[in-house]
Formats: sequence, C-alpha cells, structure tokens
Amino acid sequence: MIEVVASMARGPVFLAGELMECLITFTNPMSHFSTSASSEMLAWASAQIHCQFHASESRVALPAQGNKQDVQAESDTVLIPSRGERGQCVLDTPPKILFCDLCLDPGESKTYSYSEIVPIDGPPSFRGQAVKYVYKLTIGCQRVNSPIKLLRVPFRVLVLQGMPEPPFPQDEEVSPSNPFLEEEEASRRDARPLERALDMLMVTTSRRCPHMFNITNMRGKVAKFCIFKTVYRLGEDIIGTFNFSEGDIPCLQYSVSLQSEEEIQEQYQRRPGQGVSVTGHGRHLESCLHTASSHFSLPIPLNVTPGFSTDIGQSPGA
Repeated sequence: MIEVVASMARGPVFLAGELMECLITFTNPMSHFSTSASSEMLAWASAQIHCQFHASESRVALPAQGNKQDVQAESDTVLIPSRGERGQCVLDTPPKILFCDLCLDPGESKTYSYSEIVPIDGPPSFRGQAVKYVYKLTIGCQRVNSPIKLLRVPFRVLVLQGMPEPPFPQDEEVSPSNPFLEEEEASRRDARPLERALDMLMVTTSRRCPHMFNITNMRGKVAKFCIFKTVYRLGEDIIGTFNFSEGDIPCLQYSVSLQSEEEIQEQYQRRPGQGVSVTGHGRHLESCLHTASSHFSLPIPLNVTPGFSTDIGQSPGA
C-alpha cells in the first residue's frame, strides 16, 4: 500500500496565469517491525491540471457529441485525468512525469515538487444554476501490471478581466513607492502575477465616484439612493445611503439584495426566450418610517465569482 499526500503551501486559490506549486509525498506506511512489511514499487507517477465543465440538462442544450468512443478511455492502464467525472473536460495541461521506477522501503517517504502555470485562456471556477466549471489537479500513479490510481485535488481559479500584460504602462502607478525596498526586490515583486493583480485591484476599487438614483412610483418621489462606487473586491462591503427627506411619499420599509446573474447564450438555451438565472448572496431589510436618512452595508462573499463570459454563457458578477 502507498499513501499519497498533496499539499499546496500557498492555498487552493490561484489567478489565471499564476504559477501553481504543489508538493506530492509518496509514503510506504508499513512499519519496519511488521512481519508483512515489504518494499513497494511504483512504475511511474504524473500530475496535470484539468477543468471539468458540467451543464444543467434543463437549462442548457449542448450540441450532440456523436457516438465516437475512445477505446483507450475504457482501459484502466491509460491515464485519463477526467475518468469517472461528470461533464466534459474543456481544458487540460500536458502531464508532467514526477518519477519512474520508485522503490519505497517500509516507513520511507519521497516528496516531489509539481509546478505549472494556470492556463490564462480558461474559464474561472464557477458553480451556477446552469453551468459549472471545476478545476482539479489530478495525480496518477501505477504499479506494474496494475490499474492506474488517481488522486484529485480541487482548487479555485479566478480570472481578472482587463488586467494588462506585464509590464504595466509607464504612466500608470499601481502601487505606492517604497524607498526602503531595494530595486531588485521591487522588480521581482512586480513580476509576480499575484502582486500585479492585487495592485490593479487596489487601483480600480479605490476610486470613488458616487452614483445618485431617484426612487419614484406613480404617486411621486420616494427617496434618493446613493452608492459610492460600482467596482468592488471580493470580501468588501457595499455601502449605500437612502435620503427620504426630499421624498413626497412616505416609505415604511426598504430591502436591499445582492444578486448575481447567469445568462446562457441564445443558441444554447433549452427554451426560446429563456430568462437569466438569479442567485442571491445577501439581503438587508430595515424599517424607515419617519426616518430622514438611512444606510446599509452588504458584504460581498469571498466565494462569489467575478464577472466572466464564455461561448456557453456569461455571468456579469454580483
């Protein structure tokens, strides 16, 4: 028996285009003192990233795949990273061999490092009502004349739309300068996709531009609504205000909801004129009778997917 443990030191969330690193440990758990202890031999092991796509049959009409079957996919001795998974594999990286002919004595362990750039042309991780995109790191290993065993490690991929390719334009300062930071360290930091993305997020989401809206009905004006910006980071609070002092109609209660939409492209809709799917992420309810003004705060959940678009559909985000 061989135990396989995969560890992502930086956590399970990555940006598209970022380097993913994983330590994979193979251990022979048998004790030296066991009477049945013996060395274990593995012929090979490899690892690769793949993205699995699944669509709801009641909402999405995908084109027929035909009856062509892969003869190798039925063999347990051929590495198919998506074997047994629901849906279709829409993206995968070339497999990387970790080792060949590994022999582990009782109690012995060997650790191998796997690294790969998360593809930038794939969709983000998303679990919607109509479609799902799930990323996994698949580790396969095999004994001689034995079936392949797979270990799947799920992780999350975020795609930031509109992030420029490095280097940044010279006239755009994305982070405050630090005179105590050596030039070499600064250039190394700016070269990392994660740091560049965080800098871009800080610049984009820190700009405040209040937007005013008049809330009216058939009888007249109810209130004035103000939201201070329209671009937010995951985990940030959305803050807005209501001004009832200028209203002609009294308001008893107001409700604010945070929602995300999911829309399927027309050619893939199961029914003509199919509407968008709406998912709620939070709600604020407050009584406001005889109140001149009020405010609300709605946090954006960290598990929400930023807006994206694919050939099948799109989600403008929350």
